Amino acid sequence: MEPRRRVGLRRPARTALDDYDRAAEAAAATVIARYSTSFGLATRLLHGVVRRRTRSVYALVRVADEIVDGAAAGAGLGPDVIAQRLDDYERETETALATGFSTDLVVHAFATAARATGIGTDLTRPFFAAMRADLAISAHTEDTFERYVYGSAEVVGLMCLRVFMTDAAETPVEPPPHLVTGARRLGAAFQKVNFLRDLAADVGERGRAYFPGVDPVQLDDADRDRLLADIDADLAAARAVIDELPGSSRLAVLSAHDLFAELSRCLARVPASTLLTTRVRVPDARKALVVARAAAVERRGRGARPRTGDEARRASGSGGAGTGP
Repeated sequence: MEPRRRVGLRRPARTALDDYDRAAEAAAATVIARYSTSFGLATRLLHGVVRRRTRSVYALVRVADEIVDGAAAGAGLGPDVIAQRLDDYERETETALATGFSTDLVVHAFATAARATGIGTDLTRPFFAAMRADLAISAHTEDTFERYVYGSAEVVGLMCLRVFMTDAAETPVEPPPHLVTGARRLGAAFQKVNFLRDLAADVGERGRAYFPGVDPVQLDDADRDRLLADIDADLAAARAVIDELPGSSRLAVLSAHDLFAELSRCLARVPASTLLTTRVRVPDARKALVVARAAAVERRGRGARPRTGDEARRASGSGGAGTGP
């Protein structure tokens, strides 16, 4: 009598595209690790496919920023050539979104993540428009500032929200309106904190004034406090909905929120005039403490919330897409 054979599903053979996808995701992860310590720390708290896709989104954002403000100028490219390179990058991104392939590994990683989570040109076009504005606008009005913050930061939050909500689902999951609002407010807060933190470089090196109606050279404590109050209101609105995110992303987003809230407090403690000469940062030891506290808050909250299906599967050790952070 023949021994019984175990019946199960066989994994499909790995394809050339699978290998290329993995190489693209690795390239995106390298970009993030090189350019952003705080964000790199936060992404390590994401689970599985959500982590890989989030890194892929931010890597594209980072490369676009380097075209506008960093490596391209460092290589000696003039403003007209930089603008053309940015246009080329947007075209390559849209082609990859349509076809699912790019010879640029970072673009390919982004397109793979975007196609799986429902990120389309309704989000990428405002982003590239904002990047283009940095080549043309040196001082913002209320209208251009609003459009710039939306395109450069809020849509990035919306891209990440689509990644978070889709998680390991087979098809994109549409985020509910209140989480859309929270993602926009969080993205706006991050960007406006960065404007204050990077004031010295933006004014001294790039000749830019982002905040409308504020002369950065004449920035005083009252101006700083007013700007920080607006930022803190955005952070509070975002914090109110973070607990409703899936378990695969909740701790990472809470940690990122708390790190930027800590940076806001650091900015409030220094004279406004200092921001014109010094880039204020959160010390590494303090960052670690902030993340540890966020983890403790998340653990307490997890006990009070009903588990999602994905969280229950991870807890029981059965299937599911997420792996530990």
